[in-house]
Formats: sequence, structure tokens, C-alpha cells
Amino acid sequence: MIEIPAEHEKNVFGQFDAYAKKLERTFHVTLIARDGVVKLLGEASCVDQVVRILKQLLSLSERGNTITEQNVDYAISLVYDDRESDLVEIDKDLICHTLQGKPIKPKTLGQKKYVDAIREKMITFGLGPAGTGKTYLAMAMAITAFKRNEVNRIILTRPAIEAGEKLGFLPGDLQSKIDPYLRPLYDALYEIMGADSFLKNSEKGLIEVAPLAYMRGRTLDNAFIILDEAQNTTPAQMKMFLTRIGFGSKVVITGDSSQKDLPSGTVSGLDVAVKVIRNIDDIAICTLTNKDVVRHPLVQKIVKAYEDYEKKSNRTKERNYTRKRSS
Repeated sequence: MIEIPAEHEKNVFGQFDAYAKKLERTFHVTLIARDGVVKLLGEASCVDQVVRILKQLLSLSERGNTITEQNVDYAISLVYDDRESDLVEIDKDLICHTLQGKPIKPKTLGQKKYVDAIREKMITFGLGPAGTGKTYLAMAMAITAFKRNEVNRIILTRPAIEAGEKLGFLPGDLQSKIDPYLRPLYDALYEIMGADSFLKNSEKGLIEVAPLAYMRGRTLDNAFIILDEAQNTTPAQMKMFLTRIGFGSKVVITGDSSQKDLPSGTVSGLDVAVKVIRNIDDIAICTLTNKDVVRHPLVQKIVKAYEDYEKKSNRTKERNYTRKRSS
């Protein structure tokens, strides 16, 4: 038996009891809710795990969170490792609020380590698949540091390279031509800071969004610099970027090595940099996985499916290579 107050019941159980049904299917238990009390029927070990999950979800609800399917899935994965208490500890780390008042927090252990690394280190590499919050969390940390006057300006950059298709000559002035490549950075800025605030600071030169090529020849002091989509840099571009960093600056480099848009045969500057600087002090390398995906749960399944497919393909290639050598 576990008490879940009526005002939190819908949040914890989900719309149409979707989360409760998921727990029942996953752990082969039966949940019966009546008058603020939940009765659980099933094997003792399974019931114990569900009770621990419900307590963590209730704690999140009491802290004002809207429980999502991602919260439930992550709570299930944590309880298997006897680490479900980490869910509430992660939730205590508030970075900032969006313009609409929505709190921005890490939602997984991987994201928490990533955010802590950004706070503690001068340069942080955030590596991982789509949907793990690499860029969004870095943006939230940059805006927070800017508002607290920890840095004088924010510089956001990414390589201007098409995602697998040739766009041809784009119309308009130079800014119009590069805007499509930088749109994901603008989207995050507008959500957290607001369009008006961004435009005012942009006009003053305090927030700069530019392609990576514009970084050459500059020294970036007292700035929070984010290099996004770093898997699309060449080794020369990455070296150029890393040697721009000046005093009082903080740098976050994000990328997903599984989604390169470089020409075939071109080595990624991100892959090279991770090997070269791995043992340098004050540099953190945070690797996020499909467990850290916080978009729609289907995205997590897609990422996992692609990872499994690529592993299987690599094993097949290795076996074929071994057969050729032995013959």
C-alpha cells in the first residue's frame, strides 16, 4: 500500500492512467487506486520496485513538475540499477527559466554530469545522439552566465554545411544566407531569452551568432562560446577554433559523430580533437547515450535501433575482413 494524494494522482499515473498501465506491464503487477491510497498486487520484488518508482514520481510531482513519459521510463531504468533516488537529486539542479516560466533542468544522470562539467571546466565536449539536450542545456548555461555577469558576451557558432543535400545559392544578403544553418541556435535563444532581449543584445554585439569561418583570426576573451554540430568541422577548423579561446572564457563543443555531413572520406575535426586533448586538465569530455534522450520516447527507440544496426554492421565487416585475410 502507498499513499498518493488525489491532487497528484493524475500527474503520477498519467492521462488515462497511461503511466500506471506501463508500470503494470513492465513489472507484471496490478495497481488499484482508491481514495488517495494505491494497492499493489504482484511478486514482492516487483511490487517493491514499483513502490520505489511511485515515490520518486510523487516527489517530482510535489516539487511542481509535470510528469512525462520520459520521467517514467528513466525512473524504471534507474530502479533496475538501485539508483532511483538520483531522480529527485537531478531535479534539484535548476539552471534557469524560459520566457514562459518553464524551469530548465537536467533530466538524466548524463545531463547532470554534462551541466556540472560546464560549470567546473573551461572547455566541455558534449558528445551524443540527437535529443540528448546537448545544445539546449549549453545555451541555458550560457544565458545564465551572461545574466549573472560571469561573461561579457555569448558567441554561438556552427559549421555552415548542408545536411546531406545541396541547397545551391540562397537569396538575400550574407545574414540571410547563413541564417538557415544557425536556425536551431536562434530557436533556443528565443525560447530562453526572448526575441526582443536577443535582438537588443545582438545589436550591442553582446550576443553573436555566426558561422565557424568567422572565428579565424579572433581572440575570444570573457565570452561563453558554443560550437554546435562540431562533427562537421575539419581537423584544421577545430584546431583553429580551440586556439581562439582567451582569458575568462568558457567553451562548450557539441556534436554527434554518427551524423556527419562532411564529404565522403573527410576526417571529422571532432573525432580528432577528442583523441588529441583527452588528457589535458580543465577539459571535460561528456558522452551522452540513448538513455539521455529527452525528446519523444520514439526518438530514444530510433536512436537505439540505429546504434544496434551500426554495431551489427561493424561486426559483419570485421568478420568479412578476417575471412579475407585468413584466405
